[in-house]
Amino acid sequence: MNVAPGSEATPLVNAAGNSSKLHPDVLKLGLVSFLTDLSSEMIFSVFAIFFTTVAGASASLLGLIEGLADFSASSLNYLAGWLSDRSGKRKSFAIAGYGFSTLAKTILLISSSILGLSLFRVIERLGKGFRGPPRDAWLSSIAGQKTRGFSFGVHKALDKSGAVLGPLVAYGLLKWLGESASTYRTLFWVAFIPAVLGVVVLALIEDKPGVHHKRESIGQNWQLLSPGFKRFLVPAGIFSLAYFSLGFLLLKAHDIGFSVTDIVLLYALFNTTCVIVAPLVGKLGDRVGRSRIVVLGYALYGFINLGLVFANSKWHLVALFAIYGFFYAIDESQSKAFIADIEPERRATAMGLYNFVTGVLYLPASLVAGALWAFAPNLAFGLATLLSLAASVAFTALKPGASA
Repeated sequence: MNVAPGSEATPLVNAAGNSSKLHPDVLKLGLVSFLTDLSSEMIFSVFAIFFTTVAGASASLLGLIEGLADFSASSLNYLAGWLSDRSGKRKSFAIAGYGFSTLAKTILLISSSILGLSLFRVIERLGKGFRGPPRDAWLSSIAGQKTRGFSFGVHKALDKSGAVLGPLVAYGLLKWLGESASTYRTLFWVAFIPAVLGVVVLALIEDKPGVHHKRESIGQNWQLLSPGFKRFLVPAGIFSLAYFSLGFLLLKAHDIGFSVTDIVLLYALFNTTCVIVAPLVGKLGDRVGRSRIVVLGYALYGFINLGLVFANSKWHLVALFAIYGFFYAIDESQSKAFIADIEPERRATAMGLYNFVTGVLYLPASLVAGALWAFAPNLAFGLATLLSLAASVAFTALKPGASA
């Protein structure tokens, strides 16, 4: 039976909102994300090499599979969010998504064929797309209003810690055992362990169901989303067109003179900065308001791209990569905390729709950046700067954080 707006949602929000302490389940969900990212990044850090050198796939096929993987990661977001809000279930959908990704990794344990590896890459990302909105809605329901930004920041820091440690574990195994097909197989088995542990930890966490909207169709669901959230999709969409692949920053670093090894260290710097900054940015958002933090994220990204237009020395790139980690901490955690503020009842749907819209727009953003890069690399960074400015202006004009 449908629940009248606010009849269950309000007590749920208020119960969390009165607390100024970090809920212990925030750390537990963060541990799940850490274990999952540790597993995934161990694999993804070597996947391209294994796919092309051991399995014998072409670089063009790798590009196609990576594109399909990126699309699959966002394709189920809206559906998963709607289903979660319709049923009121969070934990079961999150377990399904994490479990699906873990089962996909069993393909690596039994197959080294191009088809098997391709299926793994796409299916594993489908699990990511399905688990994200219910988990983020679950996280927002246990994160008090006074600590919501901090909670999302802590979760992102733990999540990113897995992304930092995963490649290091893979590097250690390859260094210890040598680069061979058997070593890769061993690596895949090792990576499978934290993935399973992540699902086990998730299963032990107490559920926090959302409001039940049993008879609400996907069309009605869109109509009932808050006006503030719908306004937020406009600047978010504009900004997504500026948000091209991190690979272009890595190419810029290579053009300036960084070796491949040094570029790996730059990537580690970006991830480490994100881990350190994410909780601090969350605390700042809790104090000064998340609208200001979201605009700060847009401004930082514009500043980074403007800096890339004029960067001509290695220290410039080092500084910009550190700032990029700062920006990423805002974009990946505080945007979700902001959505939780402006859409208190249908949070999973809002998270899913936001991920779907931005994910779809990331593809043309990278395609346009690639075309401009071939003509003049600085044009790509210049366009990103202008679009970041446009997103800031749109956010300020539309005021998605204000009451409708």
